[in-house]
Amino acid sequence: MTKDEPPYLSHALRKRILTEDPEAFDKSWVPLRYLRWIVHEVIFGTDTRWGKKFDVILLWLIVASLGVVLAVSVTEIYDRIGNVLTGLEWGFTILFTIEYAVRVWSSPEPRKYVFSFFGIVDLLSVVPTYLGLFLTGPQFLVVLRTIRLLRAFRILKMARYMRGAEVLVNALIGAKEKVLVFLSAVVTLVFILGTLMHVIEGGQNGFDNIPKSIYWAVITLTTVGYGDIVPATALGKFVASAIMILGYGIIAIPTGLVGVEMAKAERDAHPVTCPRCGEAEHLPEPRFCHKCGEKMGQSG
Repeated sequence: MTKDEPPYLSHALRKRILTEDPEAFDKSWVPLRYLRWIVHEVIFGTDTRWGKKFDVILLWLIVASLGVVLAVSVTEIYDRIGNVLTGLEWGFTILFTIEYAVRVWSSPEPRKYVFSFFGIVDLLSVVPTYLGLFLTGPQFLVVLRTIRLLRAFRILKMARYMRGAEVLVNALIGAKEKVLVFLSAVVTLVFILGTLMHVIEGGQNGFDNIPKSIYWAVITLTTVGYGDIVPATALGKFVASAIMILGYGIIAIPTGLVGVEMAKAERDAHPVTCPRCGEAEHLPEPRFCHKCGEKMGQSG
């Protein structure tokens, strides 16, 4: 490799370009036919100086655009500087539209990106503003306001810049079967408790039907307790007390399930390997190898 190689390219991309064209770096600039590769590395990757700068700038733009969305929803602020906020909104929308188009263009699999989670989020963050050009007039006012709320999806664009986001997603995926079984048990329990309270209290105490009683069981089991429906009989109060106590235990279960999976995902993402025996199955931040007793201090 020559000293004239552009410093904004990663080692992997330089090697890829040189493999296809050994003389690609004979000049101080990279041929335009590799522009798509370079752009992809900058906007999708974070292992280069320019990639990190792009992510930081985009992150601040997202934060600023969310501030505009919040300000627009406040009538007092919008009445004073509505024109400024509208201009800023269009500015952010155009920038995010360009970003979305460039991501699609530079992606090795455009279709896969378009239908991915972040691809959908990127699209939803700009579509509402453009729909405002077509949905005009009093009859569309309510619909337009609802659609504009979709701009809040921009906050999900920030998730790709959170270091622990991948670990959290993997943990949720790993725990999904256990959580689904747990939720199924909770739903069954709520149906039983709701039906029981309907029988105990009856319509004279507000438990007019089973769906309404199930609603009461849900808000009681989750310890929310709105107070719009309350038991009046001694037996009903006893059952309600039991449900409240049960609720605290139920809330802790999914936390434990996801917590275990997060520890496992973190361990898989950053495995610690024993320098002596090579064992990689350890608890997070181990001091000694559980297999041979060797002192730990390096990550694999």
